[in-house]
Amino acid sequence: MDEKLSAVLDLYHERMRAERSQPRTEPPGGRDGGQDQRMRAIGPDTGQLMNILARSLDKPTILELGTSFGYSGLWLADAARSTGGKLITMELHGYKSAYARDMAEKAGLADYIDHRVGDAVQMIGDLTEPLDFVFVDLWKDLYVPCLEAFYPKLAPGAIIVADNMIRPGTEDVKKYSRAIRAKPDISSVLLPVGTGIEVSRFKAD
Repeated sequence: MDEKLSAVLDLYHERMRAERSQPRTEPPGGRDGGQDQRMRAIGPDTGQLMNILARSLDKPTILELGTSFGYSGLWLADAARSTGGKLITMELHGYKSAYARDMAEKAGLADYIDHRVGDAVQMIGDLTEPLDFVFVDLWKDLYVPCLEAFYPKLAPGAIIVADNMIRPGTEDVKKYSRAIRAKPDISSVLLPVGTGIEVSRFKAD
């Protein structure tokens, strides 16, 4: 990891520490009100593990569902830079995507990230290239609809990582776990990293 990326990650870590010291409050307008400033970011342990997993692939097309403020995307973009791949990251809110773009510029990773804003399920449907790595970390009721949307687009040997599988461990993430494990050509394991991640692998040819 180079100094530019490390410095930007440190800025995120400082914001994460400040956020976690404050009481949780519902943003004005609810989750889609466009005023939510909480990062809800993965921690560095999850980021490092995803970076390692993505680096195991050759020139991967990486899809991130839920850009938020861009923290996890930097770990994935760093892997893309190292392997000759690219990251496509999707976010509902333009203000979050804009913040993520700015931080990617500061980290020297902007050239490896394609930021897209809108409805994730619809945007997944518009993708035309095979996906080698997918990170699922958006609103939990969208986990299964997104799975059904990206499943037909998985490349042989693709890796899928879903966050928040242990905490908060809602019924929606349990539905996702059951759904992905029901796919006959996917193997899956739950790992106690961060808030719990489901790591799945699509069969190779």
